[in-house]
Amino acid sequence: MKRVIWLALFVCMVLSLWGKIRLPSILGDNMVLQRSDTVNIWGWAAPSQNVTVKPSWDNRIYTTKAENNGKWLLQIQTPEAGGPYQIDISDGELLTLKDILIGEVWICSGQSNMEMPVHGFYGQPVVGSLEEIVEARQYPDIRMFTLPPTPAAEPQDDCRGSWLKSTPESVRDFSAVGYFFGKNLNKVLNIPIGLITPNCGGIAIEPWMTAEAIRETAGINQKLAFTPQVQTEAANASYLFNGMIAPIRNFTGRGFIWYQGESNQHNYFDYDKLQVSMVNFWRKEWKNEDMPFYYVQLVPFPFDGAERISLSLVIEAQYKALQHISNAGIVATTDLGHFTCIHPPRKKEIGQRLAALALRKTYQINGVLPDAPMIDKVVFEGNKAVLTFKGVPDYSPAAVGSLDFYGGELRGFEIAGEDRQFYPAKALLIQGQNRMEVMSEKVSRPVAVRYAFKNYHDANVMTTEGQPLVPFRTDHWDDVY
Repeated sequence: MKRVIWLALFVCMVLSLWGKIRLPSILGDNMVLQRSDTVNIWGWAAPSQNVTVKPSWDNRIYTTKAENNGKWLLQIQTPEAGGPYQIDISDGELLTLKDILIGEVWICSGQSNMEMPVHGFYGQPVVGSLEEIVEARQYPDIRMFTLPPTPAAEPQDDCRGSWLKSTPESVRDFSAVGYFFGKNLNKVLNIPIGLITPNCGGIAIEPWMTAEAIRETAGINQKLAFTPQVQTEAANASYLFNGMIAPIRNFTGRGFIWYQGESNQHNYFDYDKLQVSMVNFWRKEWKNEDMPFYYVQLVPFPFDGAERISLSLVIEAQYKALQHISNAGIVATTDLGHFTCIHPPRKKEIGQRLAALALRKTYQINGVLPDAPMIDKVVFEGNKAVLTFKGVPDYSPAAVGSLDFYGGELRGFEIAGEDRQFYPAKALLIQGQNRMEVMSEKVSRPVAVRYAFKNYHDANVMTTEGQPLVPFRTDHWDDVY
């Protein structure tokens, strides 16, 4: 008899656990939902249990039924930006989400330079962090969700983390690049901004993709792609996707910002193809094949030697990828390196440049920072190379994107002849024209020009708006340096 009673009690306990509705961590108080869209609300309940969702902005009741495994998902319509609202969710027992804002949601991902918080890392500061931290409460419409590094062998349904309001403590510990990006969007758009940051330091791009997505990437060295470069669980292919992207892929967002690549110097020749593949894969997971994707050019750092080009080859691959990703953009960081620190302190400029890119391309707001100039053509005339650039105008009184001629001597150029020996070169900007002449006394008949094409350099060509010239080379001599 006692055995029957204990069995009955056990069944009641199990049923009570099933009966209590549960949501993933990414759905919670203080969150931001994507405005004017169809967004997913999902969770777990008792098998076959009816679930209702009632948002306060329209008081409409949405209904679905949990599957045999207890999972349920439904879609609700969101209004234009605003709030705060609440959402009532019930399977017979009411659960209420409070202080919900409607605005723009961005996923901010990558490795340690995306992870680096506003207060900095140990011994590694972020410029202007104190001001940002003490002013945090002035931006109550910015909400943040951080996923801690969580590798997993199989795709996960949930993750750790919670939505936080903008306070000195939460801003202090949030991704600096992500926060500065979101703050600039909030200031210009004047609507709530939700920022979700899954990041993990020191890890290549392959763990952010499934094994299938890697295998489907044509033309790459598959063995290298599946060979971890560091002996940590997070370095295994697919492990970061499984633990950090899979749990949030149902959360409707506007777009992605991405800061990663330092850990792919070993297979730089495949990085462009892997990045294109990852973007396409993530977009399919979010069921939005044109979801904006904006990313960061890697900053100068000596790595295996300041004069070597291992980093430059990855940067080159980043720009190659851009040619094959629709609705995407990259921000130049040629001017932001730090010789002794792989985590440069000027994160604010990176966030500002990413925000300017999104404001122009996604929100169609004119007047913000134009694209960084890029090499267009090179013509060799006798002892000099003549360069022209994309986005650089000829003279007009207020030419947007014009190169700054107040900076003194132009640095960062090298020139080589048929012997493939590069020498520092002088560069002359022809005022009033989109034209620059580069030459060296040691090279009588140049055949190749490089700019900022070293791991670390002092290149200084800028536009009047503060955009740096993108690194480039006109040769294909990967073995030189």
